[in-house]
Amino acid sequence: MTRRRNHHSRSSRSPEKILTALVANAKGEIIDLEGFAAVGMDGPLLAPLTTRTTRKMPHGSEFMFLPDRRPVVYDLESDALVIVEENPFAPGEPVFPVAAFNSPGYIITQLCAYEETPDANCLPLFSYGAVGWHDGAFFTAVQQVDKERRQDLRLMPLEKVRGGVRHFQKTMAGNRLRKHLEKCALEYGCPAAKNFFIGRCEAPLPSSPRCNARCLGCLSLQKDSPVPCSQDRIDFMPSPEEIAEVALAHFERVPDGVVSFGQGCEGDPLLAAASIEPAIRRIRRQTDRGTINLNSNASLPDTVAALFDAGLDSMRVSINSLQEACYLGYFRPHGYRFSDVMASVDQALARGGHVALNYLNLPGFTDTPEEYAALAAFLTERPIHLIQWRNLNYDPLRYYAAMKAAAEHGEPMGVSALLRKIHRRFPELKFGYFNPALK
Repeated sequence: MTRRRNHHSRSSRSPEKILTALVANAKGEIIDLEGFAAVGMDGPLLAPLTTRTTRKMPHGSEFMFLPDRRPVVYDLESDALVIVEENPFAPGEPVFPVAAFNSPGYIITQLCAYEETPDANCLPLFSYGAVGWHDGAFFTAVQQVDKERRQDLRLMPLEKVRGGVRHFQKTMAGNRLRKHLEKCALEYGCPAAKNFFIGRCEAPLPSSPRCNARCLGCLSLQKDSPVPCSQDRIDFMPSPEEIAEVALAHFERVPDGVVSFGQGCEGDPLLAAASIEPAIRRIRRQTDRGTINLNSNASLPDTVAALFDAGLDSMRVSINSLQEACYLGYFRPHGYRFSDVMASVDQALARGGHVALNYLNLPGFTDTPEEYAALAAFLTERPIHLIQWRNLNYDPLRYYAAMKAAAEHGEPMGVSALLRKIHRRFPELKFGYFNPALK
């Protein structure tokens, strides 16, 4: 998507503070609407974006074009929110909302404000942050939660990735997991897979073709849904030897690195424990280097216990809500209960494991009083180590509808306010985005 400058001028009450609204035409060209302020959405709360509530768009962020929707902007002249259906400076030219898909390490504090048309389809599985224009730069409503440059694409030159692919094609010629990661790195552009091939930070160990949840925003499998998945799910379970070979190669190159089961291109790794558990034992027989991590829905407490007993170091639990009804409304579990997730956390903590939440954030829901209360109650009862604040990749309005059907929620407090409240109440709890290296 390219930006097109609009040369028509309109009066603006606060040109130094309020961000100018951005829209897109049907060609995907971005147009700034002088005299109109960009608007952020936090559930039912809509407000103009300012330089105080935003920051310059982080490197690596991308623009999203929202079809079948109309932008909500703030008319500075009439002092009112308005829905824009056509370019006010080019009558007859339809315009569409522009959102920001922000870089890893940043969470959205306000969403792109828009209204659906009657025939609007569900948006693809991305997050849709608010964005505006000010003083020659794009600004977006985000807060940085992790400064590590683990997934900074500038540190992953393609030729270096290809060189790593060629190297491991020779040294792991028959390893199916290595071959799968090639597709992830070169076809899907997966930063984790790229990091494996260039020997830095965290390497992925996708292992499970199956899952026992039917998440609304599943990235690798959508059955009977108008939403396309963003990547194909792995279609085989690697052997313990294949898993260990990849992990050991990574720890040889990155002694303090991380390897993680549970990726966007697989189901839940607990369902592949028949390969994962012996793989962990095999790795730990040969080295004590690095951190072995599990990203999971934590649905099987006994399996979690067995993996930690085998040598697992850490577990990250994916969760959208600590209210059971809202959790069930998003994850839609098959064969496990919310109480099983809590029991898995207990098993990990009892074994001295590092436990983090993969906390899926959506402004207007995550920052409501009810969600704060449920999260605070969980943290009081279960002193986990880290919250990885992540953006929920799902259509915002459809998510609101699903969560409203599950439980009533009050007026949002703001994502930044939520983080401050949690930090003050639980000062030992760490905030981040990536799985930490523990050794």
